[in-house]
Amino acid sequence: MPAERFDFPNAKGEKLAAVLDLPDGAPRAYALFAHCFTCGKNVVAAKRIADALTALGIAVLRFDFTGIGSSEGEFSNTTFSSNVDDLVAAADHLRKMRQAPALLIGHSLGGAAVLAAASSIAEARAVVTIAAPFDPAHVAHLFKDKLDAIGTDGEVEVALAGRPFRIRREFLDDVAQHKLTDHIGKLHKALLIFHAPTDDTVGIENASQIFAAAKHPKSFISLAGADHLLTMRSDAVYVANVLAAWAERYIDVAPMTAASEAPLRAVVVTETGGGKFQQSVVIGRHRLTADEPLAAGGLDSGPGPYDLLLSALGACTSMTMRLYADHKKLPLERVSVTLSYAKIHAQDCEECETKEGKIDRIDRLITMTGDLSDEQRARLLEIADKCPVHRTLHSEVNIRTTEGRPD
Repeated sequence: MPAERFDFPNAKGEKLAAVLDLPDGAPRAYALFAHCFTCGKNVVAAKRIADALTALGIAVLRFDFTGIGSSEGEFSNTTFSSNVDDLVAAADHLRKMRQAPALLIGHSLGGAAVLAAASSIAEARAVVTIAAPFDPAHVAHLFKDKLDAIGTDGEVEVALAGRPFRIRREFLDDVAQHKLTDHIGKLHKALLIFHAPTDDTVGIENASQIFAAAKHPKSFISLAGADHLLTMRSDAVYVANVLAAWAERYIDVAPMTAASEAPLRAVVVTETGGGKFQQSVVIGRHRLTADEPLAAGGLDSGPGPYDLLLSALGACTSMTMRLYADHKKLPLERVSVTLSYAKIHAQDCEECETKEGKIDRIDRLITMTGDLSDEQRARLLEIADKCPVHRTLHSEVNIRTTEGRPD
């Protein structure tokens, strides 16, 4: 997905580094993302959630708080209050540049910050917290063995996530005076809380306290098995998908316009009685035959189930690339997609999260003809990964099975 990188000033005039992740078409809505304590805008969870949201048509602004990443200023001079001010400054800049954020998303201490900043961003209609503490002072437990030294010396270097940071007494004094109860109770915006029951950094009781303090509409989603930083890609994508579906009820979003988002027809598959496996497939006015190869005991009278799966991915890939090429007026003459399926050992896949047993592997070879530049070809290959069937195969799929009675 396209992205715009820029700087904007905070309340002190320091430049904060930001990136605006954009969908390929016109954004349906804008979101503002606040990262976790000391993390930065490019932390894995923020990037993956932004990628998933842009695929659903929602633009996402991520930025580095003062003194973090590529932003100016000294981290040791920052406080929870300055983080809140940075969020408001980011919303102000987005409002001037594009459109004010309708959705505020905060991860860990960033979640506490969006709860505190929400009242200052009038256009925001919905707030989402991910593994957020109820009390901002909770962050002090990360360097609890240094608290006495900070109180005595006024400033101490601590190690957080393997990196050195200087923490001042002013930071501790500031987080201690911030109580979110009033902010949450007077939110006047829809609230969605994500939290893992086994989070060993910010305990699940924090989610309970936030939920109890909030007024309706409010919702809670359990992230069973997830860690605090959402390091598993599947967890981040799950958060984004649920978040986007939930937000549509509360914020004004433009409708999806891609042809692939049109209502799908029911598919009816029925045994024909011909051979062991032959099936009749009815899709609207279309009729197909599915079967297994001779070697598997079928009649080879039609494509097999995995052949049809690969066909769906190949067709969706080609259609998505065509839509993009026509929209961007790229000289793409023809697309051909060749696919194959196999089971492979997980250890043979370097980029896969699963490391034991076997996994499914789909190889996809895309051939493009036309007077395309190297940059255009690379972009079209990126677009291929955005086709709806590809996204479905990479996301959690809920298959509900019920019994139908014959007439």
